[in-house]
Amino acid sequence: MKKVLVGAIIALASVLIYKSCTDDRQQKSILEENSMLIQQELRNVSKLVVTEGHFAEVYNYKDSKELFGPLITAHKKALVVVNADVSIAYDMSKISYEVDEENKTLKIIQIPEPEIKISPDFEYYDVTADYLNPFNAKDYNAIKRNVNVSLMKKIEASSLRSNAENRLVSELSRILVLTNSMEWTLVYNNTPVENAEQLESFLE
Repeated sequence: MKKVLVGAIIALASVLIYKSCTDDRQQKSILEENSMLIQQELRNVSKLVVTEGHFAEVYNYKDSKELFGPLITAHKKALVVVNADVSIAYDMSKISYEVDEENKTLKIIQIPEPEIKISPDFEYYDVTADYLNPFNAKDYNAIKRNVNVSLMKKIEASSLRSNAENRLVSELSRILVLTNSMEWTLVYNNTPVENAEQLESFLE
């Protein structure tokens, strides 16, 4: 009788140990699959062009050069019309994050700064220059440099940046929905993220 009881106990213990090991393997497999799915979602938005715009600029360029002191002054000028396409993108491949499978946590450490690309088209009108002060490469480079500075000020004053941030929040919300559906936690700035509004406040 004792042998039967001992045998039954050993058999039950073996079943429990086997079931525990099987459950652990299944749980580990699920965690690994979830981790791969999250990382794949991050790769899917690796190059996120979030907004585009168009700007026009009319720029008057003037330059005067004194020759032999104030006795002779040589002038040059140009009217420049600039049409520029502007795009703002986030390179999400540069996002810094950690996946904690054990605690079911996706921690976003850092989001890259937006990349602003300006593609200007220059048209020159009324280009005049004195013989002793001709147009050269230095003048054209100065015009391009000054126009880019002016365009950047217009971009900063426009709604392009806020539109870009809204698109970024929209894309990150997809990751938030994914983590929530798998009962994971999305963390940014060491704070658990519960909704898209909270994400938006972090990016301001």
